[in-house]
Amino acid sequence: MKNLRTLAAVCAAILMWAIPNHAADTYSPAFEKLKTLVGNWEGKMEDGQISRVSYRLTSSGSVLVETDMPGEPMEMLTLYHPDGDSVIATHYCDAKNQPRMRASGGSGEIREIKFNFLDITNLASPSTGYMRDLVITFQDDDHFTARWTYRENGKDSPYVFTYTRKK
Repeated sequence: MKNLRTLAAVCAAILMWAIPNHAADTYSPAFEKLKTLVGNWEGKMEDGQISRVSYRLTSSGSVLVETDMPGEPMEMLTLYHPDGDSVIATHYCDAKNQPRMRASGGSGEIREIKFNFLDITNLASPSTGYMRDLVITFQDDDHFTARWTYRENGKDSPYVFTYTRKK
């Protein structure tokens, strides 16, 4: 009886170790494409303002960290992670709120990833401004465009950034 309990405990421990590892084995083609952005980028907004952004992986490659305007007072973060075959983006905005957006997983050669509003935390009021949507378009390995949509008082305003990889 004692050997049976020991065997059951060992089997339970193995299962507890194995289950989380299998849960993390999901594959998202869109997330794999986003991971190609790792590095430093410089770009311009439509009005000519210079913008810098950097990307790095963390958490064993399961999270992509985007840092907008690194080291500046208005530095912002966006964290991207797979959720099944889709991708979730959480944007930590200088507007002091945190919108979450979801993009479908995609398939084949991915040239564009569209993130749609999911929910938001820390929104002061329904009229307060927040980033609502994001479209990332890949031109080639060294060029991409990010089109953010900012909503305030029910009105949407696009902010388009065109980036080139810094060598």
